Amino acid sequence: MDHQAPYDEDAVTNTSDNPHFNDILQVRLSRRQALMGGIKASALFMLGGSALAGCSSDSDDTPASNTPGTSIPAPVLKFTAIAKSLDDIVHVPVGYSAAVLYALGDPIDTATTPWSDAGTETGASYEKRAGDHHDGMAFFGLGSDGKWKADASDRGMLVMNHENITPNFLHANNTTDLASPRLEDPARKEINCHGISVIEIRKNALGKFEIDKTSTRNRRLTPNTPMDLRGAAAGSAWMLSKFSPAGLQTRGTINNCANGYTPWGTYLTCEENWAGYFKRGADTGRSAAEVKLLSRYGVSGSGSNAWSTVTPADPTDTTFAQWDLSLTGAAAADDFRNRANTYGWVVEIDPFDPASTPRKRTALGRMGHEDCAIGKLEAGKPVVFYTGDDSRFEYVYKFVSDALWDPADAGKGMAAGDKYMDAGTLYVAKFNADGSGEWVALKHLSNNLNAANATFPFTSQADVLVATRLAADSVGATKMDRPEWVAVNPRNGEVYLTLTNNTNRGQGANPGVDAANPRNYVDNDGKGQKGNPNGHIIRWREKDDHANATTFQWDIYVFAAEADADATTINLSGLTNDNDMSSPDGLWFDPRGVLWIQTDDGAYTDVTNCMMLAAVPGKVGDGAAATVNGQGTFIGKQPGTDLRRFLVGPKECEITGITMTPDGKAMFVNIQHPGEGGNLAASASHWPYSADATAADASSKRPRSATIVVTRNDGGVIAL
Repeated sequence: MDHQAPYDEDAVTNTSDNPHFNDILQVRLSRRQALMGGIKASALFMLGGSALAGCSSDSDDTPASNTPGTSIPAPVLKFTAIAKSLDDIVHVPVGYSAAVLYALGDPIDTATTPWSDAGTETGASYEKRAGDHHDGMAFFGLGSDGKWKADASDRGMLVMNHENITPNFLHANNTTDLASPRLEDPARKEINCHGISVIEIRKNALGKFEIDKTSTRNRRLTPNTPMDLRGAAAGSAWMLSKFSPAGLQTRGTINNCANGYTPWGTYLTCEENWAGYFKRGADTGRSAAEVKLLSRYGVSGSGSNAWSTVTPADPTDTTFAQWDLSLTGAAAADDFRNRANTYGWVVEIDPFDPASTPRKRTALGRMGHEDCAIGKLEAGKPVVFYTGDDSRFEYVYKFVSDALWDPADAGKGMAAGDKYMDAGTLYVAKFNADGSGEWVALKHLSNNLNAANATFPFTSQADVLVATRLAADSVGATKMDRPEWVAVNPRNGEVYLTLTNNTNRGQGANPGVDAANPRNYVDNDGKGQKGNPNGHIIRWREKDDHANATTFQWDIYVFAAEADADATTINLSGLTNDNDMSSPDGLWFDPRGVLWIQTDDGAYTDVTNCMMLAAVPGKVGDGAAATVNGQGTFIGKQPGTDLRRFLVGPKECEITGITMTPDGKAMFVNIQHPGEGGNLAASASHWPYSADATAADASSKRPRSATIVVTRNDGGVIAL
């Protein structure tokens, strides 16, 4: 999520009558179903690599393996928790350092000039510069042959999202550069600051990571980069446009929040808050289905950045007109009325081939994708992808491939993506009163997804995929609170999901508390936010530990809270000053089984800046039933010292995006939008001050989003 996002996650577009947890869980669960034994280990894409799992028991002391015949030792955190902070620097534990690697405006080649700190860089130059609002990312080890090498740690491709922009710090003259109608160059700069960076990094003679600006693999992907559409929605009537009359391509990707990565060596970027960038225009001439689709996805405004108001110097340039969905032509192939339909997808990218065209995998459904995590891999079983739809009261999904996983496909790149991501079954989650859950298929002609459906006329699988939210409404999926990042535990295959917060919970006509969201309170730090402003993390275990199962068991891993909050109504997980937090957002398991939690908070920022914590979680069912103000719920065992604060960022930032080198000795973390609430005249942050992310000085530089590298001073592995 991004505070600067042009789409408001608080705006509830899900007006369906689908059940909430309070509708389906009227009585408190009395006990937990026994966990299944004999866990077969996860095989995940690990730190830029992929490995097949061996077999292991489900004991926390004999965890699943990431290499055949071996086991992952139960991790033990060996750093001292750091304190909360309001400083305008990055804090890391004693014995660690943090260096700035790649900040907004930094060039990716030798021909582009360095960042000037004056906003004078041209819009076109950002096709060769770091974009803004660094977010989800992954490291892919690079071998001497220029191909993916899973165990390479000194050299690799770092791929990252640029979710959004902070326009107040981007331009030379905000008075003219932000005025509407927009000037061409400032608007082009904003567009190019979105998208993806693919950069080669390597250790220098001093053992420090730096960008290899001579690499021919470096590239930026922007909202103007041509991309292929794949899966059942490709070529459908929903995709026809002036850019691609056949509906097989679109231009670019935008508002890329979190990410994923595959065991065949590709990067997955996810389109989240894309709806607000488009000008909707008049609905005259649209079908009732088209109008309903636009409204359900929140496409309702005039375009948050007013890019469509640009009159380009080249009259044949349609890169600005494409943000206007108005019906200006005789048919869809004559204008851009359908362009919003080409957004909201998971996009696959080859990190190693700069000439390759990214592919939007429509089979995984269209929504506000937060990230895309691959479930436990098993040879001869389907490949499973989990994703959340990041908005209030939206749903949780998974896609199960038709093709069965063949370990020989590891490292085969986009061809393997074609095999596993273009055909399969999309499911949405329902949660039942007995603590179980089920995955409901979103498949044309199943579960009443047909032309006679009262919610939406589903005449094909393309309709189901383009209108995924409406299909989920129709089958009665369970509404959730801001489903964000998903992470899969390599030790036991269990799936974790951040529910960042919900200040709509129980407010006005919105749903009240339920078993999975049992807190409705006023925060106690003076901000007065109501509902569930601190958020929590839920988790589930698939039946028989198979990721493609259609049923599961769930509980709540941890409730975010302030340490001094009431233990019976708010701080239900017993958090202390060493691990209290608010609004968990970013979430990632490293291959050793350490869970990294990143925050994007607006409720606790008078006490501390956003942060990152490390955890060694237990397993589903390790806690007990509880009652919170009369509401039944299930809470995992209190995390205690197995959850502790590792990093705190500068002022007004979000901590988001994380990856590691395969040797575990370098961690990459993104610091997004420091000083986001300010402007050139007054900013709370001027970070980064120098190459040392932990140092400040008296300068008044423009704050910049940036990637940092965290290392141990003694050269050891991170956290353990």
